[in-house]
Amino acid sequence: MSRTQGTRVLLLMSVVLAFGAQAALAAEAAKSESSTFFVVSVLTGGFAMAIASAAAAIGQSRAIVSALDAIGRQPAAAGRIQVAMIIGLALIESLAIYVLLIALIIFFANPFIKYVVPGP
Repeated sequence: MSRTQGTRVLLLMSVVLAFGAQAALAAEAAKSESSTFFVVSVLTGGFAMAIASAAAAIGQSRAIVSALDAIGRQPAAAGRIQVAMIIGLALIESLAIYVLLIALIIFFANPFIKYVVPGP
């Protein structure tokens, strides 16, 4: 897939998500504020996870390509390059794990619901 095709797919997915969110929020208008907050939380968490996963995948692929290129140029340093690459991949993957953790906190702990839905 070329860069132009990837950009078009990303733009199309963004438009679909935007209109889907509006339709979901319009359907939730008759329900209580807490269920609307939950729908918005789920959509936001899912969208954040998609962006973080894509960013992590792009970063990991670029790191692997660079490491393989460096090993191809200097095979004697393959061990050191491989160790540095694995550490870098672990740090890149931590981005997606942190976003997943934040999304789960928003889904289940709902720390902002007291600002949205008035308490009893």
